[in-house]
Amino acid sequence: MSSSPKKSILCPNCRKLISSDEPSCPFCGTNKPGSRLKRTFFRKPKDIIKIIIYANFAIYIFSLILTPFKTGSPANPLTFLAPSNSSLLLLGATGTIPIDQFNRWWTLISASFIHGGILHIFFNMIALRQLGPFVLKEYGFNRFAIIYVLSGIVGFYVSYLAGVPLTIGASASICGLIGAILYYGKSRGGLYGEAIYKQAMGWVIGIAIFGFMIPGINNWGHGGGIVAGILIGLTLGYSERKSKNFLHQTLATVLISLTIIILFFAILQAAYYRFFIL
Repeated sequence: MSSSPKKSILCPNCRKLISSDEPSCPFCGTNKPGSRLKRTFFRKPKDIIKIIIYANFAIYIFSLILTPFKTGSPANPLTFLAPSNSSLLLLGATGTIPIDQFNRWWTLISASFIHGGILHIFFNMIALRQLGPFVLKEYGFNRFAIIYVLSGIVGFYVSYLAGVPLTIGASASICGLIGAILYYGKSRGGLYGEAIYKQAMGWVIGIAIFGFMIPGINNWGHGGGIVAGILIGLTLGYSERKSKNFLHQTLATVLISLTIIILFFAILQAAYYRFFIL
């Protein structure tokens, strides 16, 4: 009796043709590439960037729902559609207040997905949309996820040590991407590497100027994120120099799972306190 024919699919990570029952992709090593979950949410590696952007906007809209009567003044674009500090605190803003007073260390992850106004989230998501695809291409899915989440954690921890009372935003994670690009450009060298390095330095200079000109910017978080991105890039390597391994995949899975759990917990907790307690 003949066996049923094998079904071919495109690996959700490297997009090469493989059998759907492969335990791991023979080209890039992705575990269970035929998984329905992977094929549904990650049809292409760059889908992770879209998911992060959608998650940020969804949480931002929810933060406005938590404070429907505090939307800022249209005359001030920096405060237009700005959630209240109480709603940001409920959703997982980080800093010395939530960590020292409420022992909410998990906010070092959740804060990267919370924003304080329409311009805040708009500029951060534009930066992610511009920088993310390059890091995803050169480092691969797993290392991209590690750089993004871990840089946010490190950046916010540095700002906590510096005494920043309350802080939010994807900037620390995005600065981690910039740090990884800086390392890539310097490590790769040549005309291409030098051009990449100079472009990344342009981002660093722009962020520094913006940070010192505009009050309330978390420069500690930005600096910590950049340094973290450089060190993570150095430690994990990029695809051209070091192949993806089991450690990369395991750490990425842990960080992604932890982020999802924390965000769901923060949303449910905020909704409970806002609509049933306060």
